[in-house]
Amino acid sequence: MTGRGDPPEGTPEGVPGGGEDEYRSVVFDESFVRAARLQEFSADERMGEHARAVRSRHAWARAGASRQAVALVLLIAIAFAAAVYMGVRHPYQTPQPQTVEPLHSSVVPLAPRGEVPGGPPDRLFRNSPAAEFRTGAEGVTVPGARRTQSFSESQVMTALTTAKDYLVRSAIDPGVLTGGPVQAVRLLLDPAQQTQFDQSIEHPVDDGRHAATGWLNRFNPAEVTLADTPVRVRGTLTVIERSAATLEVAADHVFVYALQPAHERGPDHASLFTVRRETRFRFDRDDLRDHHLELVQSTVLAGPQACAANASGYLRPMLAGQSAKGDAPTGTDPYTTGRTTVSLCGVMAPGTQPAVDGRS
Repeated sequence: MTGRGDPPEGTPEGVPGGGEDEYRSVVFDESFVRAARLQEFSADERMGEHARAVRSRHAWARAGASRQAVALVLLIAIAFAAAVYMGVRHPYQTPQPQTVEPLHSSVVPLAPRGEVPGGPPDRLFRNSPAAEFRTGAEGVTVPGARRTQSFSESQVMTALTTAKDYLVRSAIDPGVLTGGPVQAVRLLLDPAQQTQFDQSIEHPVDDGRHAATGWLNRFNPAEVTLADTPVRVRGTLTVIERSAATLEVAADHVFVYALQPAHERGPDHASLFTVRRETRFRFDRDDLRDHHLELVQSTVLAGPQACAANASGYLRPMLAGQSAKGDAPTGTDPYTTGRTTVSLCGVMAPGTQPAVDGRS
């Protein structure tokens, strides 16, 4: 019995697959039809006044998928060209880099009146104007931070704490004070100032720009040493917005050190040395981000110190029992040509030295 759909007499011999296979070679798939170069007019079109029964197909009509691919490539190319153009000709100007001003500094020795008082450090501090000063980093107090017109409260606080870090490292750290490594101070400076700093440390000159003591307080370890007493400190920090791109911190601090000769360790041979340092720190937005600062001005008054002492590399304190009799700044010749360095010197006012046995 034949299957459903088979002819009653069965599938003819010699024709595999039956009738459908007979026409398989002349049945075309859709891609073949789309690729045809000629297209027959429809029945309605043939009823018109057409001289031909077929028409040629345009190349774009035979390339549907290819046409979409080309359009996509063109769209991507246009978008890429627009992105490049906007990157080169964007409406926002690149901000100009901030110029870093070099440090301008002055170090003024203060000569003592009479002999420098000496004695145990505790007694010297107790009988001096530094009796109520705080010790160490506690003396560098940071005021409350308030936002400015162009800087947030956190940015203002960053400027204040960075300035404090610099003061602590440059004027309180025992290693720096005794002529040790200064890398910790250098790392806080804006990279554009580090070359000037290096020159000042390696080849100090009293020219207003390259004195090591313009950047930090330090003593020659071959001459003096710190007594075993913390540094006494008092001062202020003030924030000013100089421009929409610049913050400035003004610092005014007095540092008082108990010193003794390097070759003597006795506690009764100490004397006090006072340094007042007024500094201006500048911060741009990169400095605030990187925890850097620019030291643009430093004014130092230090004594007791001889007027003739060269304090560009180290501060040169006069110790207990020494006096400055006959001391005066070196003469200045107005007839010399070229750059002239004028030596400045002051005298310590009465009451600035500790009172010992009723003397001051």
